[in-house]
Amino acid sequence: MDNLSRYRGKIWLVLCLFFVCWYFVIHNVKWYKFSPPTTVFRRPVDDIDSTTTYLAAARSGNDDEKQGGGGGGSDEKTNLVSIDGEIDWVHDEAQVRALEKELEPVLQKFKPKPMEKKKQAVIDKEFEDERKPKPKERRVNETLIDRVAEQMGGTLTRRSACSGRYIYVHKLPSRFNDDILEDCRSFNKWQDMCPSIDNMGLGPKLGNPQRVFSKSGWYSTNQFLLEVIFRNRMKQYECLTNDSSIASAVYVPYYAGLDVSRYLFDHNTSSRDALSLDLAEWLHGRPEWKTRSGKDHFLVAGRIIWDFRREIDDDDAWGNKLMVLPELKNMTILTIEKSPWHNDDFGIPYPTYFHPRNDNEIVEWQNKIKRQKRRSLFCFAGAPRPKMEDSIRNEIIEQCVASPRKCRLLQCSYGNLRCQQPVDVMKLFQSSIFCLQPPGDSYTRRSTFDSILAGCIPVFFNPGSAYIQYLWHLPREFEKYSVFIDEDDVKVKNVSIDKILSRISTKKVSEMREKIIELIPNLVYADPRSKLEKFNDAFDLSVKGVLKRMDYLSKNTSSLDFDQKFSWKYLLFGSVQNHKWDRYFRYSMNHKVKKQTEMF
Repeated sequence: MDNLSRYRGKIWLVLCLFFVCWYFVIHNVKWYKFSPPTTVFRRPVDDIDSTTTYLAAARSGNDDEKQGGGGGGSDEKTNLVSIDGEIDWVHDEAQVRALEKELEPVLQKFKPKPMEKKKQAVIDKEFEDERKPKPKERRVNETLIDRVAEQMGGTLTRRSACSGRYIYVHKLPSRFNDDILEDCRSFNKWQDMCPSIDNMGLGPKLGNPQRVFSKSGWYSTNQFLLEVIFRNRMKQYECLTNDSSIASAVYVPYYAGLDVSRYLFDHNTSSRDALSLDLAEWLHGRPEWKTRSGKDHFLVAGRIIWDFRREIDDDDAWGNKLMVLPELKNMTILTIEKSPWHNDDFGIPYPTYFHPRNDNEIVEWQNKIKRQKRRSLFCFAGAPRPKMEDSIRNEIIEQCVASPRKCRLLQCSYGNLRCQQPVDVMKLFQSSIFCLQPPGDSYTRRSTFDSILAGCIPVFFNPGSAYIQYLWHLPREFEKYSVFIDEDDVKVKNVSIDKILSRISTKKVSEMREKIIELIPNLVYADPRSKLEKFNDAFDLSVKGVLKRMDYLSKNTSSLDFDQKFSWKYLLFGSVQNHKWDRYFRYSMNHKVKKQTEMF
């Protein structure tokens, strides 16, 4: 038995050695170094095809002439067509070329016609020239342009990809933007806002304390820094141009909100209006303004519109008169809250704490809040408004306190610093199914966007809080992402918020949450130092909205045939007919605007 095992071992050893040798020979021996292949014709070729006869005879008249050892002159040519011999296909390049020349008449009919070849060459050259960037064009984001071009057919140049999307940016004197940031300590009497301008307006990094946020992309962003964020995003826009004649829109990078915030509380109207009047004069002297009288111009203001619509020159009146200056009446303004009664301003989202650098950070956050457990039915973060007769905040706080098992309350009375802490605010919203969003000093709240970011379904009490505001960013099917409760019913205590929300089915809640999670990319501003590829963020949608408006204005030069006070209705429904929401917008908001001393 031992001998048999020994023999088997030897046999296996021999087989292994044989396999190794075989593998080495196959993969390591350079076979091409051996004698080159030759082709030997044992008999002459009488006919190549029906139109070509015996080549050797046509060449020498002697079929039997053998290939000679000498070379040169006619003998060498004879060798090339003496078919009864050997041709070294690898080394005798001259022979191969000569044979190709002999066969050229035969192969001619298989070649493309000269005109077709020339035509194809011209097409190829035009295609290559088309793909090359023009020397005078500025390619800000070449990768993105190529991606857009590929999606639209793969042969678009930057000019065609940016057609109708070019934006010209005014090079304003620094007193209208950068110098204002140098005066950051005057932005807020009660809070130092200088750290808020760090990171291109995003503010200090938050990290991920208590694992409330995701790994990166979170900042302590001030709600009034939108102008800085937007301007820095615009610097990365892929269709900027230095030629205003081809621009569809002209951006005015004036920090209007930060400017007026310096003088809102302690100064007279002259101080508040000074830089706005200066801007109007500067723009009127520019040829870009004169082209269309400012109809293609727009600016972004990081405060509510009522801070820019002072209608009287009274030191006790609120705000400045930027948006009522006759010189600027044609300009479009984007604000965090628009007026329902004017058609030249448009609402865009408040900045939130989340500023993703890439698509993956958005998906990561969406997945996180999908898994979030929510133990409270509803919540409210805010302060009462005892001096505002129309406010329903007191009633909302009372109902929340009356339902301690279902409602969580974060009181934001003066001095409560928890309402200023992103961690506390986001923890509250992440733990609740519904988030109450009543009006405060004005229609809108930054809290609306923080709650949606947390996957909490917003509950509105006035259509001016969102439905008429953010037409470029939120769907018009309001019931798909929010709940509406009439503020008048709450005011007279006709409804129970607890009962209304408890009646909503689990299936409906799930569908609504899925919708608001889907909306998150629309409502956040990506980090200005990066660019999303798959998603459109709030900046992208705002720019699209501006370009669409400019296109409409360029094609419709006549004024609107309805009173501006019905603008909210026309923009939302395309009609100015009577509507059940008319009672919410019966009066101007100016008389309701109070001095704002808190965030919520």
